[in-house]
Amino acid sequence: MSLAAETRRAVDRHPFLRTALRAGVVNYTAAARYLDIDGEIDAIATALRRYAEELPTYETESRTVRVRMESGIGPLEGGDERGTSIAGDDALVTVGGSAFGPSSGDRTAIVATGDVDTAALAEVLARLSLEEISPSAAAVADGTLVVVVARLEGANALRAVEAALDRVGVRRE
Repeated sequence: MSLAAETRRAVDRHPFLRTALRAGVVNYTAAARYLDIDGEIDAIATALRRYAEELPTYETESRTVRVRMESGIGPLEGGDERGTSIAGDDALVTVGGSAFGPSSGDRTAIVATGDVDTAALAEVLARLSLEEISPSAAAVADGTLVVVVARLEGANALRAVEAALDRVGVRRE
């Protein structure tokens, strides 16, 4: 395998680096040192520079969404003998056999409706991670995105979700 092909493969194993190459914000020499590739740093940096030139430019778009916060969210009780939730229409989000919805719970749901999809969810989760907020549950379907967080993290999570949805990476088909 050529050094260029090996460099591309290594970059593709690190999505953050691929995104940074697309955005044009990479120090090629530092990135070459970071990657675990046998070869001279200058040659790897050159391969990175060439790969960056071939990648589509990183673009973002603002999404048309309505974001709201709901307090008093918690796990909804009920299920069948297999442990599958039967929370029904009350659930804001159901993942696996766990359903979260209005209750006397100690969590908050951030609900975004409108132009949301998996790319928006990925941006939201990345932004929450940067803010050191760890959701209890998160999902997106049919124009609704829901993230469940601890009650005390609700306001910060709301701001993080709004900021994330203001700059979602454009998906190329």
